[in-house]
Amino acid sequence: MITQTTYYQTTALEDWVTNFYLKLNIHTPQDINEDYIAREQKVFLHRKRIASFYQIVGKYRGITIDIREPISKHREMFFHELCHILRHSGNQGLMNNAFRELQEWDTKHFTKYAAIPHHMISYIPLYDENVIEQMSNMFKVTPELCEERLDQIKRRIAQFHSNALNLYQ
Repeated sequence: MITQTTYYQTTALEDWVTNFYLKLNIHTPQDINEDYIAREQKVFLHRKRIASFYQIVGKYRGITIDIREPISKHREMFFHELCHILRHSGNQGLMNNAFRELQEWDTKHFTKYAAIPHHMISYIPLYDENVIEQMSNMFKVTPELCEERLDQIKRRIAQFHSNALNLYQ
């Protein structure tokens, strides 16, 4: 069956996230669970009243989530820190600004794709008037992140159609 999301073109990072999830047998929004993902990646997950951070010391890998933040931000904080553990190396305090900015760019996009992954777009009623609220409830993230991701999805679908139209002109 062809849907609007059939025309969505993924990035290499989105494909990386999808492959990561499929290896963990995460197929639906309900399957996304920070505790499960952390356990499967051998990352200790802590929830404390301190600023969120990740830590790697020898074989120990840990993420601390700031419980003072709204619950809707916890998943986003988790994915931000998880990205650093899974995809980055080095001490950001010691690296040059350009490299640190590149890691933060990667982290921002990873968070968006891990929170609302490409292979789950079909669960989103893209053109429903309450889509942001539905996405926020379904994926357990902030409406702001949902709006950002939805805009990106719609832009990519529109870009595909625009490119296809240019082929026939």
